[in-house]
Amino acid sequence: MPATLELLRISATTAPAPGVRTMPTITKLVDTTTCIGCKACEVACQEWNDLPPETTVQMGTYQTLPDMTANFWNLIRFREHEENGALSWLMRKDQCMHCADPGCLAACPAPGAIVQYTNGIVDFQQDQCIGCGYCMTGCPFDVPKFHVKTQRVYKCTMCVDRVSVGLQPACVKACPTSCLQFGTKDAMLEVANKRVEQLHANGFAQAAVYDPPGVGGTSVITVLAHGDRPELYGLPRDPTIPMAVRLWKGPLKWLGNLAMVGGILGVLVHYVRVGRKDHD
Repeated sequence: MPATLELLRISATTAPAPGVRTMPTITKLVDTTTCIGCKACEVACQEWNDLPPETTVQMGTYQTLPDMTANFWNLIRFREHEENGALSWLMRKDQCMHCADPGCLAACPAPGAIVQYTNGIVDFQQDQCIGCGYCMTGCPFDVPKFHVKTQRVYKCTMCVDRVSVGLQPACVKACPTSCLQFGTKDAMLEVANKRVEQLHANGFAQAAVYDPPGVGGTSVITVLAHGDRPELYGLPRDPTIPMAVRLWKGPLKWLGNLAMVGGILGVLVHYVRVGRKDHD
């Protein structure tokens, strides 16, 4: 890993070392109300990350694939929504949300396979990945995808190699309508809230910014015209890390350790009190 990225690495459970400057959280803003579905971001993602081509699937819409894959990390979702006799097209850029409290990182049993940098980016290190797939069960957005050939899991990296040297992610650079913007979390929230105010003035009373608190907020925030119904865009209403992950990486893990230590102590006590059993 480059030295610039080593300085960004941070554990999900530890704070940066004293004296190390903490970088501000960076954020990608997705404004669904100005997305035209051009798919320039899809092409830019494939080209920059040198991903192999995927065979498109005809779904009856302009959507490229039914879902993201291990070789396709950025997908524009097309959804038709009819309300009060009016048909609207709801398009949304789907990718890793880079949660502040990542479920994938909480579920991962392999040290160093998933890291979270001080700027908020959640990155997968495939050379440390053991291919267990637990990160897939821990993600409330169903983002990480398993590659059958490499036996590893992949997802969007927020172009951490570009961001670490001061560049925008490739998808943001390619967007022709400024539907995608990139900056600090505070700056992007300010832009998003101003856009929501404009939507309110234009008759979209339920417009809102999607930044779910159940995962500590995300580094990909989304402006939704129907903010009261994120499921219309394929987003969970209140995403959280599954309770099973919380339990098995928390109380159940410690109970298992205690049971193992208790078993070892039991064997030692039996040996001291009874001794070794010899056979003729």
